[in-house]
Amino acid sequence: MRSLLAPQNRRALRRLARGRALLAFDFDGTLAPIVADPARARLRPRTRRLLTDLARKYPCVVISGRRRADVAGRLAGIPLRQVFGNHGIEPSPALTASRRLVRRWLARLLPRLERMPGIIIDNKGATLAIHYRKARNRPAACKAILAATADLDDVRVVSGLLVVDLLPLGAPNKATALQSELHRLGCRSALYLGDDQTDEDVFALLRRLPLLAVRVGRRPNSLAPYYLASQADVDALLAALLDL
Repeated sequence: MRSLLAPQNRRALRRLARGRALLAFDFDGTLAPIVADPARARLRPRTRRLLTDLARKYPCVVISGRRRADVAGRLAGIPLRQVFGNHGIEPSPALTASRRLVRRWLARLLPRLERMPGIIIDNKGATLAIHYRKARNRPAACKAILAATADLDDVRVVSGLLVVDLLPLGAPNKATALQSELHRLGCRSALYLGDDQTDEDVFALLRRLPLLAVRVGRRPNSLAPYYLASQADVDALLAALLDL
């Protein structure tokens, strides 16, 4: 992986800015810092100003694992072209079927996990996120979650940073959301910035699309060829895109 903000790699940003490019971002850990209580996640004031200015110059979208209404409320006032929630399921025709599936999962999982200390099940309607950040023994909590989800039907289990996401198998994801916006907006290329395991779905599009894939935090096994050293560097990237 190469640092996108290193002087020798800035030419990748210059190439992107020369065409009609779509800019797409994850929210938690990308536009907003990770916080202990997800309900308190917010854009820094400077990030909000930069993203607002950027969205007036480039078509911009956000593709988040949060509920769409939740993340859209945190981005109110920014002229984004689209906000996707639930890892790309909202909005999509798959929403109703995903909600039915999640209700079946919950009926199996609540008796197994709801009394375990430090484990929190976040029902986002079309997906589930099972957090164990507050567990005293995190490895044991993660093991218990994976065991509890092992026999669920039609599920994709994705382990993230102190969270296990349960996604409907075959449902739209962040990659399909990005592809739909490229087509809808008539963009020729895209930049995608994310920090989570579900963002790897987008990074995999490198094989098929003119995509500048950037991961927040260096991770050797990521499919993204570029990285930002930390979430604090996101503002520098937004500012560089504005300068171009």
